Amino acid sequence: MAEKILIVEDELILQETLAYNLKHQGYEVETAGDGQTAIDKAKQSKPDLILLDIMLPGMDGFEVCRILRKDMSVPILMLTARDDEIDRVVGLEVGADDYLTKPFSMRELIARVRALLRRVRLMQNMNQNNKSTHKIYHLNNLVIDETRHEAMINDEPLDLKPKEYDLLLYLACHRGHVLSREQILKEVWGWDFFGDSRTIDVHVRWLREKIEENPAEPKRIITIRSAGYRFEG
Repeated sequence: MAEKILIVEDELILQETLAYNLKHQGYEVETAGDGQTAIDKAKQSKPDLILLDIMLPGMDGFEVCRILRKDMSVPILMLTARDDEIDRVVGLEVGADDYLTKPFSMRELIARVRALLRRVRLMQNMNQNNKSTHKIYHLNNLVIDETRHEAMINDEPLDLKPKEYDLLLYLACHRGHVLSREQILKEVWGWDFFGDSRTIDVHVRWLREKIEENPAEPKRIITIRSAGYRFEG
């Protein structure tokens, strides 16, 4: 079956151009011109990837992403009209997987779409292969169960975004070792990730808020100046 992409874009000409080119690449395409319609279609049709413009009528793309992330782990590629670091950071903080600044070439957009979908397939295959050889990590009051794809503190499940869980598992598997941001990007996000190392810092901050007693003075995820991070457990 063709992978399904939901395009959320209120500029009709751009929406039609994106739809035409993605259909030409063999993808099934749905479209939405505003945030609420995007949320309704995403929950109903369960797309494999969402292209999400930030500037939408009514509810903006940040809010749409935040709402979708409560229930869905679908990869989200955000489109922004400004080359603004604030937009990129906010997009990552609300759960976007990647971002692309307008104007962009159709070749680059298709490359990023393929990269995101490829990473999803790889993660699904890894999870399937690990089911027969899964591990449960007991790190004091923190437990990570690979089969259930969840983590708990004091037997209470943690509400982790998919990439937060992947990062936590990778850190736990390499506890005691200093891991550079580039190494983490390569292993958790993949070689073809188009973002930068600030993505790691954002996700580490989220994890600390969920697993540290005092996120301002972390005891589990330790920053090693000019080197990266070390997980203690």
